[in-house]
Amino acid sequence: MNKPLRRIAIFCGLLILTLLIRDNWLQYVKADTLASDKDNRRVLIARYSTERGNIIVDGKPITGSTKTKGTDLKYKRTWKDGPMWAPVTGYSSQVVGASQIENLEDGILSGSDDRLFFRRTLDMITGKPKEGGNVVTTLDAAAQKAAYDGLKNRGKGAVAAIEPSTGKILALASTPSYDPSSFAGSLNEDGKTFSRLDKDKDKPLVNRALRETYPPGSTFKLVTAAAALEHGLYSGADERTDSPLPWTMPDTTTELKNEGNLPCKNATLREALRVSCNTVFGKVGSDLGKDKMRETAEKFGFNEEQFIPVRASASNFDKEMNRPQTALSAIGQYDTAATPLQMAMVGAAIANDGALMEPYMVDELKAPNLDTIEKHEPKEMSRPLSKENAQKLQSMMETVVNSGTGTAARIPGVTVGGKTGTAQNGVNNEGTPYAWFVSYAKTSSGTPVAVAVVVEDSDADRGDISGGGLAAPIAKSVMEAVINGKK
Repeated sequence: MNKPLRRIAIFCGLLILTLLIRDNWLQYVKADTLASDKDNRRVLIARYSTERGNIIVDGKPITGSTKTKGTDLKYKRTWKDGPMWAPVTGYSSQVVGASQIENLEDGILSGSDDRLFFRRTLDMITGKPKEGGNVVTTLDAAAQKAAYDGLKNRGKGAVAAIEPSTGKILALASTPSYDPSSFAGSLNEDGKTFSRLDKDKDKPLVNRALRETYPPGSTFKLVTAAAALEHGLYSGADERTDSPLPWTMPDTTTELKNEGNLPCKNATLREALRVSCNTVFGKVGSDLGKDKMRETAEKFGFNEEQFIPVRASASNFDKEMNRPQTALSAIGQYDTAATPLQMAMVGAAIANDGALMEPYMVDELKAPNLDTIEKHEPKEMSRPLSKENAQKLQSMMETVVNSGTGTAARIPGVTVGGKTGTAQNGVNNEGTPYAWFVSYAKTSSGTPVAVAVVVEDSDADRGDISGGGLAAPIAKSVMEAVINGKK
């Protein structure tokens, strides 16, 4: 072979080798990346070519699928009572992706999870279309409805309800809400709807029960009372405290005020919780000091994100404070901030004789043939207080409902414990206060539910806003829904 032909042959050989390398690079090295590329239309078409699995509440699906029009993406997601369930499920949209359970359990719902490999292979052999599995939640439909109905006429707010003995989340409501079905497709209208919701100043896409932290106000006095008992500052609910009135915060000339002319001088912990004495609990926090207060708060879950499996923002109790700041933190002010889920965890731990169970919202993952793939087992998270001290605090909370600030939460024939809170808000406390209520209900067969409610914004006059007036009736309706469902 002459030299020119040899050069051409070598050049052609190099081209063929380059093509082979490129082909193998695409098929093997880049295969997963290309398959998951959001701009790969084939992947999208395949993804939405079959119906999605469902999210289940009380044995019934709260989601579904419907055929689309005007697009090559065959099916899109639908919801039953979308605004009520959106804080639980999140959204699944062809135009913006997915969030919350729809995102975290997407592999099961879409049928692409590795644990469904055998099922997919069998369906491929038999010619059966691919199916998604189901996500079975711990939610109680009646409790969720009671929470949502109670909130939607109150402006902005949230509810979290937990089964204390297991950590199962029974309700997770947030208002204002949105209908995930309104932007589940891929048309221009879907994108515009999402953009409008995303820019809304009232943040309807935010799950306030998990992602918003608020000053907990006087509901945090439950944590302070627990710290006082656990660290031996006081031994019982009816022991007189060392609480002068007026009381000046240490290292300052500033008196800590109570809300009105309350019988707080040297009051017992029971009486101080019943009428919500700032002076008593502020001094308790100051006497204990920031380290002991923080230790107890963190045992309840403060300063740590929770995953249920959806992420919940970390509630805050500052690690570095001076003595007056510690006093203010002990009554749920200064920089203390909590999610509604966190305060429901506080109520649940007290109601469960001091054992805080890890909160969770997904009970089971099921294959399309309903075989169980994974089942959650309840797990103890911590013990913020002893059984003896928890029962003392239960007695104090029950006094609050029987004859204190929480009487609006009474349920005939049921033992209810609770704590109200009205948290100051805004620069110089000029914003509308937040109304809180943390509670539990106890029957002859156990303690089925603990609830935290926050009403962030309301049409009520500023002077009429209180945890007992706005939040307690919502908590009562949620507790009644759970109790009636057990009958």
